[in-house]
Amino acid sequence: MDEQHEAGPRSVAEDQAGYSRRVGLFSGVMLVIGGIIGSGIFLNPSIVAQRVHTPELTLGVWVLGGVVALIGAFVYGELGQRAPKAGGSYVYLRDAFGPLPAFLNAWGLLLIIATGAVAAVAVAFASYTVALLALPDTARLPLAVGAIVLLSGINYVGVRLGTLTQNVFTLLKLVALAVLCGAGLLLARVTPETAVGASTAMPDSLGLAVGAALVPVLFSYGGWQQTNFVAEEMIDPERNLPRALLLGVIAVVTVYLLANLTYLRTLGAEGLAASSAPAADALGQLLGPGGRTFITAGIAVSTFGFLNLVILVSPRVYQAMAADGLFFPRLARLHPRYRTPTSAIVFQAAWAILLTLSGTYGDLLDSVVFADWLVFGATAATLFVYRARERAGSVPRARYRVPGYPITPLLFIAAAAYVVIGSIASNPANALKGALLLLAGVPVFFFWRHRTSGGKNAPQVSAQAGGEG
Repeated sequence: MDEQHEAGPRSVAEDQAGYSRRVGLFSGVMLVIGGIIGSGIFLNPSIVAQRVHTPELTLGVWVLGGVVALIGAFVYGELGQRAPKAGGSYVYLRDAFGPLPAFLNAWGLLLIIATGAVAAVAVAFASYTVALLALPDTARLPLAVGAIVLLSGINYVGVRLGTLTQNVFTLLKLVALAVLCGAGLLLARVTPETAVGASTAMPDSLGLAVGAALVPVLFSYGGWQQTNFVAEEMIDPERNLPRALLLGVIAVVTVYLLANLTYLRTLGAEGLAASSAPAADALGQLLGPGGRTFITAGIAVSTFGFLNLVILVSPRVYQAMAADGLFFPRLARLHPRYRTPTSAIVFQAAWAILLTLSGTYGDLLDSVVFADWLVFGATAATLFVYRARERAGSVPRARYRVPGYPITPLLFIAAAAYVVIGSIASNPANALKGALLLLAGVPVFFFWRHRTSGGKNAPQVSAQAGGEG
């Protein structure tokens, strides 16, 4: 497909040959790790410790969250093998439940979930960089916008350069975490107060405390699903995508547990609960001021890598939506030379920069944080539709299969529902605002459906292509 092709609604299958398969297994693993590890592991453990109090429960909640993430990787691995196409969850939702739920997923990503995350993470990167380099506060906004422009330009000119950038920054963030964990395990002097097993008051209601602590843990583990967005650009995706998901999630679970063990050995459960920056406090205690400087640089690197990941993968969803005739046709086009959805990348960058400059991204993003896990749960439910079609003989049998089916995907759906309900219960007004933002996509969907040949053909043609995956 090239820029000279006539604009108009097309199926994902028609654009399938246009993507370049440049993402190997190693890059896939780096995408999974980079999509999960942002700034959460450097900050969120203090929230968990505040809610469960004891070292054992703190580690236990992170283990439980890791199990949920691993099940999610299993589910997305089978889905990715069944439909290895650009767009990931958009494709699975469209094939299983129709174009409207898929469109609302893509609409939410474009409106605020992905673009708001780009704005928020760019500002976070700029804030850490300003602190690290002792720059004036006035440099924060130009740095944030500059990071968005730079990384959008890198991903504009090809997925190979985008994944190379991702690989470098993912490895750098792993080095920072390795230093943190290594220092904690080798240098921390365990005292009765910091030993795992130290007597600390149990929470008043164990079940409620663990449930409340699980919410920030699951948000910290989220992000593995973004690798499915670039399935069409992976080499041998039917084999490499499930492997990348499993290897990446296992690596992250290991790193997260070691990081929390470091915090507990260094600060103790009470010290961790009282800390607003546990990574900096722990490494500062172990290595002095240089340790604080090092981990600040590590967080800046981590946020920059996460920013690149979101900028890299999300435009594939908008491209799939536009290819189904449900958005501006130009966003469906792939660059004739770079084989990337360049118009979608530019559109995303422009909207993210506007959100950054407006300063409204924070409130908007807070209002739709529940939507990520709503999509996770709905996407996992598509597996039951695929399996039913498989039993009916309408789709081939998948070689890779979720272990423990149907119990494991049901447990994952239950965990996703818990996060969604917890997010709504904790801030109903915010959730209502977020729901209204997402539902605003319904008239937009029908507008594009009516505009592009009455919406009678494109999604169905694409769904057939996806169903044969």
